[in-house]
Amino acid sequence: MGQALNILEDLSHDAAPIGDLRFRKLLSDTEWNALPPKVRARFSKRVASGDTAVYVGHVTAMRLSVLGRVLVHLARLIGGPFPWATYAGAASVVTVTEDARSGGQVWTRLYACKHGLPQVIHSTKMFAGPTGLEEHVGCGVSMRLKASVEDRTLTFRSTGYFIGLGRFAIPLPGWLSPGVLTVTHAETGPDRFVFTLEVVHPRFGQLLFQAGEFQDSRV
Repeated sequence: MGQALNILEDLSHDAAPIGDLRFRKLLSDTEWNALPPKVRARFSKRVASGDTAVYVGHVTAMRLSVLGRVLVHLARLIGGPFPWATYAGAASVVTVTEDARSGGQVWTRLYACKHGLPQVIHSTKMFAGPTGLEEHVGCGVSMRLKASVEDRTLTFRSTGYFIGLGRFAIPLPGWLSPGVLTVTHAETGPDRFVFTLEVVHPRFGQLLFQAGEFQDSRV
C-alpha cells in the first residue's frame, strides 16, 4: 500500500500542470490558433490560489491629452485605474495573482515615477457577464471587455461600463463614459511582449495612450 502511494505521489509530481482555459473560452478556435504559442501559453498558465505571475519591463510611450489628464485625475476618486505620472523609460512591474475566493485574477501594475513613490494600480478580472470578462476597478465601477485577435495580437476592448450593486449592474450613462478602452498584448521576441492601453472618446478622440515592453520573470 505504501509503495502504491509513493508511485502515485511521484506521478503527481511529474504530471504536466493543468492549463487555465478561462481566456481560451473567450475566443474562437481560429482566433486562438492565430496567436503566437508564447501568448497562448501565457494566457493559459495555471496560477495556484494565492500564487503570483510576475512580468517586468518599462514604459516605452505615454501620451495624455488635456482632457485625458482631467480623466485620469478624476478617476483617482474611484481608486486611480489609469496611469497619470508615468513617462517613457519608467520601470514597471505587472503581477497577476489568482483569487480562488472570487474565481478571478487580481492584476497589479506598478509604475516608477520621476518624483515620489511609484504609482500602483489594482484591478480584478472576473470571468463573468455577457462578454465573459469584466474588469472591476474600484468603488463598484466595472467595465465589460470583449476579447478578440487582431493581426496575431490579443485584444481586449470595452463594450460598456457599469456600477455593481450586489447582484445588480447599473449601466453608466454615455456622458459619464470615458470612451472605448482597448488593451493589446503582442509578442515581440523570446519571452517578451508589448502591452498597450488606449482610451478613445467618440467626440474628443484619443485621451490616453500607453505602451510598455515586458518579459516573463524568472523569479
